[in-house]
Amino acid sequence: MPEPDLTTDHKVLDDDLAARRYFAKFERITRLLSGVAGEMEKDRAFSAMDADVLEVHVRAIARTFKALSLKYLVSGRIDGIGQKHLTIDLHESGFPIFQELVTMANDAAQAGRHLEGMPEAARLKDEMVRQIVGERAVPTRLQYALSQRLYYEALLKGGLYFAQMHPQAEFIAEVSGGRRGYLVHWGVYDSQLNVPVLYLMEVVDSGRKALPTDERRWPAVQAHLMAQSVGGLKLLTIARGFDTDFDDLHPKRLRRLHLGPMYSNAFTLQTGPIREVLEEAKSPVGEDWALAWTMEELESERVDVEKGWFSSVEREVFRLDPFSGRGADTGATRVTRSLILPQRPFQVLAEKDPAGFRDVRKFVVGKEGRVLVYG
Repeated sequence: MPEPDLTTDHKVLDDDLAARRYFAKFERITRLLSGVAGEMEKDRAFSAMDADVLEVHVRAIARTFKALSLKYLVSGRIDGIGQKHLTIDLHESGFPIFQELVTMANDAAQAGRHLEGMPEAARLKDEMVRQIVGERAVPTRLQYALSQRLYYEALLKGGLYFAQMHPQAEFIAEVSGGRRGYLVHWGVYDSQLNVPVLYLMEVVDSGRKALPTDERRWPAVQAHLMAQSVGGLKLLTIARGFDTDFDDLHPKRLRRLHLGPMYSNAFTLQTGPIREVLEEAKSPVGEDWALAWTMEELESERVDVEKGWFSSVEREVFRLDPFSGRGADTGATRVTRSLILPQRPFQVLAEKDPAGFRDVRKFVVGKEGRVLVYG
């Protein structure tokens, strides 16, 4: 069968004002996600460390959107340049397409060299003022040059979310028997779904040397986890593969967070109840959106010991969702869906009360940006 044409789901933001509204929307959403993490910590869905890790990744995503907003600030007004406009996935994503992040990573690798050949920002601003006053003309070329200067400065500063965010390990605590507990976290940008995906794995280390400083095991762990970070793989497959390949590392809990899609009548195409909710809400600019995310969780239920001739190896037995046989289908202990949205769309959603959203946890943006939890 031929490969599906994914570009039919792509939308080019070729209007400068629309692009600015798009980036302003995501700036607000990423800022609000800090409040969501705080609420999840309060009800113990997240630990303090979990919330801190999520905060780090959300800040990285926010910096990526900021960098892209600088890159495309005025490029649509300039003829004769390459990529003029941001391209987003308008169906079941709402985020920039995967290629945007790949290009940004390539730009970041050469940011220093680009900046060496560019005038300083202060000089560009002075030239802009002279052109406005002296020639009474809009200094579009200079504006573009300044936007590119600021874009490469943002890339050089770092801390952005790329297509791959390699694993890091945070020490949790000493475990009985001289073992050590770690929270290993990493992320990817799913090339098919075009959304950020975060992974958090709680691991007990029975090795002699601490995992993050073990020059033999840690690079192998990082490479293994990145190779397995594919959306089509079930958590059970990932966890069992890790458990099998590393005899002295014991995965006790694995979570995967799909951060998206983002829905908006102004920018995306959606079907079903969410489309009706956003249409009926008729929200003003800045409040026409809803961000969904899905958390898959897999937990170890017990440990089996496999005995060999000269040694024994511990293997985790994972708990699957017992309801309706769904655990075998999902490969997870549980799957939780959540939604964050402004008050106006939430009111419409509450009034319509569609069956598919009754089990979805709602985080509602109240006055002054306060996040309230419903369900």
